[in-house]
Amino acid sequence: MGKSLQDQLLGLGLTDNKKQKKNEKEKKRQEHLKRTGQENNADESREKAEQARKEKAARDKELNKQRDEEAQKKAIKAQVQQLVDNNLISATQGDIKYQFVDGKKVKSLYVDQAVWDRLSKGQLAIIAHRNSYAVIPLQIAEKIRERDDGHFIVIAEQTDGQMDEDDPYAAYQIPDDLMW
Repeated sequence: MGKSLQDQLLGLGLTDNKKQKKNEKEKKRQEHLKRTGQENNADESREKAEQARKEKAARDKELNKQRDEEAQKKAIKAQVQQLVDNNLISATQGDIKYQFVDGKKVKSLYVDQAVWDRLSKGQLAIIAHRNSYAVIPLQIAEKIRERDDGHFIVIAEQTDGQMDEDDPYAAYQIPDDLMW
């Protein structure tokens, strides 16, 4: 009689004694489970293990998604900081007080006359920057809004000087040099 398949594979070098013993042990275990009726329990435990593996994969995927979102927020914040630092308009030596609204509070920033004029015309913007406020060009403020819509930015409304028809004070002109 010829050799068994396992002996032939062993003779050809396609398997080794360890694999052969492992296969025999698994075969005996399966036969034992069939005889004792515990084969169904093994299938159930495999199904539970598979379900647990799928749940863990879904949980890991959600955690990775949150981590990626946080990293993206951090990168956007760094980009905003860099844009403001690179395009900051120095207005520290001003003696004119420019007032603006931050939430429900009125804040003020001391600037010089040229910056005050450009701020009031809506050509410059004020942005919250490192626990203070900074003056930046309008184009940079728009770039920051594209990246982070929730960042605090103040831009004065541009008015073209037209009066309402029903305004009782329309005949009175306000002097340009009037400071509030």
